[in-house]
Parts: sequence; C-alpha cells; structure tokens
Amino acid sequence: MGFFLLRCDYIFDQVIDVTRRIRVDVDTLEHIVPLSKVLDRKAKIQLQKQEVYRYRNQLLSEQLQITLQQSDFSKTEYGKPHLINFPKFYFNHSHSQKHYALASSMQMQDLGVDVEDLDRKVRFEALATHAFHPNELQHWHVLEQDRNYWFKVWTTKEAVLKAAGLGVRLNLNELDTRVHPVHDGGLCHHPLIGTFAYQNFHLAQVMLTVAWRSEASCQGFTFPKIQIISAV
Repeated sequence: MGFFLLRCDYIFDQVIDVTRRIRVDVDTLEHIVPLSKVLDRKAKIQLQKQEVYRYRNQLLSEQLQITLQQSDFSKTEYGKPHLINFPKFYFNHSHSQKHYALASSMQMQDLGVDVEDLDRKVRFEALATHAFHPNELQHWHVLEQDRNYWFKVWTTKEAVLKAAGLGVRLNLNELDTRVHPVHDGGLCHHPLIGTFAYQNFHLAQVMLTVAWRSEASCQGFTFPKIQIISAV
C-alpha cells in the first residue's frame, strides 16, 4: 500500500510551470474583523461573515482592477461562488478561527483552498476515525498519530472537495488523499470528482493546502507556480 497511485522520476522533484500561476493571500482574522467585546456570539459570527466577504471582494477587486460588489458574484448549483463577468478568473477562500486564505488564478480552474490553525484543539482520534479514508488512518497510526500529518490530510481533503465544488456531497472518508508524511504535494482521485493535484504549505502558525483539477498521469505533477502573500 503506497502513498501515491503513480511512480514518476520527478514526483518529489516537482516541475514548476511558470506560465500557470496561483496566488494565495493569507492574513489573520484579527486584522480583517474588528474585535468587539460588546457583541454577542451570534452578532460576532454575522459581523465576521460580512467582513470576510468584504475583504475577499477587496482583494479580488485589487487583482482585477475593478470595484466588485456582492451582486457581481453568483453560485453554482452546489454553492461554489464565482464571478459572473469573469468566468475565466478562478478563486476560492477559507478561514479558520484565527486565519484567512484566498486562492486565485487566471489559469487554474476548479481551485480549492483550506487553512487550519495548528494550535486548534482537535479531537484527533475521533475525527480521524470518522473522516479519514482507511489508508490515511493506517498511515496516521504508523506515524504515531503525528499532528502535522493529520492537519495535512484534513486540509487536503477540504481543499480538494472545495475545488471539486461538491461540498459535503462526497463523504470525507471516501476520498483517499494519498498525503505523504514528508513531501508536501501529490495527486488524488475519486470517480465522482476526477483527479486533483494539491500542494501543502506549513506556515508559521497554520497548515494551508491549495488544490486544483489535474490529470491522472505524471503530467499531473507539473505544478503551477504558487505565490504565497502572507501577513502571518
């Protein structure tokens, strides 16, 4: 039982295609959402949602050099947002309790991103038993329940499923990400969504994973150039 479906000479010496690019903006929620001790929990959640969307729209407006309003966005039948007037501009965003990430690209379609705080309190065993594919669960136990591997698997699952646009319509434990314990990138496949490539980034305080639609061949390991613009 291996970590990947394929064996290529350059699997772990990834070829970077500089003509294809993904930009990832990373920031703290504290910077995006003004803190308030007056608001109750429901009001804080609503404020956070509004400010996250405002910040997303601001970043995308700067990239496209146009002022975007909420009315410029629509959603697919499964709820994935997209820009009505820029069908070939792709983006996806994610936030944890403390951080925010926005992935965008003019070339890479079906983008997905997930960010998780590494100091997050997690019921690791319970969530792994519920959400990990049997292969992932076995590897995690072989690695003596390594925290970083757990977060790599978790963010990869979320990023791939968000990239596919199916959301929770595919159970997490049905997707084998084939995440490697050392190398931070790979391919995974599921009959319902096809093949996706992904790249993991272990930043100072977060685990970040970006995923995009790929192909089930060694060519799938020709990765785009991913630029991380981080305020973390």
